[in-house]
Amino acid sequence: MNAAAALKIPSLKNEVSAEEWQTRVNLAAAYRLVAMFKWDDLVFTHISARVPGSHDSFLINPYGLMFEEITASSLIKIDAQGNKLDHSPYDVNPAGFTIHSAIHSSRHDAQCVMHTHTLNGIAVSAQKAGVLPISQQSIFVLSSLSYHDYEGVALRDDEKPRLVADLGVDNNYLMLRNHGLLTLGRTIPDAFLAMYLFETVCTIQVRAMAGGTELTQVDPRIIAGAAEQARVGTRGVGGGALTWPGLLRRLDRSDASYAS
Repeated sequence: MNAAAALKIPSLKNEVSAEEWQTRVNLAAAYRLVAMFKWDDLVFTHISARVPGSHDSFLINPYGLMFEEITASSLIKIDAQGNKLDHSPYDVNPAGFTIHSAIHSSRHDAQCVMHTHTLNGIAVSAQKAGVLPISQQSIFVLSSLSYHDYEGVALRDDEKPRLVADLGVDNNYLMLRNHGLLTLGRTIPDAFLAMYLFETVCTIQVRAMAGGTELTQVDPRIIAGAAEQARVGTRGVGGGALTWPGLLRRLDRSDASYAS
């Protein structure tokens, strides 16, 4: 039995706009892919997406559902303060939207904000030097990376200005010290691909450092040209748009109920 059938969640497809439904499908797919790649932390991380045509309405996971259970119809619509705007029987994680609301409110270019607590991501976030330029993948992250120091569980609104200032106006990668990883994207596929790169960079770094030998670092001049290299490598269409259809096909082969 698939997730939607097991949870008996009624479809919202005919109750929302076509644009919102497509966002719901893509966001539910992102949650399923996080579970598939084993980046989830039971129910304790979050991916949010702005409702199309709105500046202050967002979609986020129902607190308590595992990521492999999330469907387009189970996602909760909330306002900028994290208050529910629909009749979902599920709650919203109060710490979940504190970080996301701060970023969505300041970075209107970000449709999607993704946050994870992976073992490799947290391991690197605890290393004083942070991300090292030791892999091809790292140059794309380092060209758009910020850091935010740990201030405890993200429940206090007074942390938001410091989080926003640390992120900056155009970076799409944020390492939350002693906490985890966060990415932004103009689309849900872009935010997912950014997280794929971020997690890959951290995994490579943990493995390379475990070897116990001196590491070769990438020339800083190469990092400075990473954005142009990425554009050429994806033929100008954007990596998210290039990889997303294949990722959806992979999901469909295992369980297509995310789109219900």
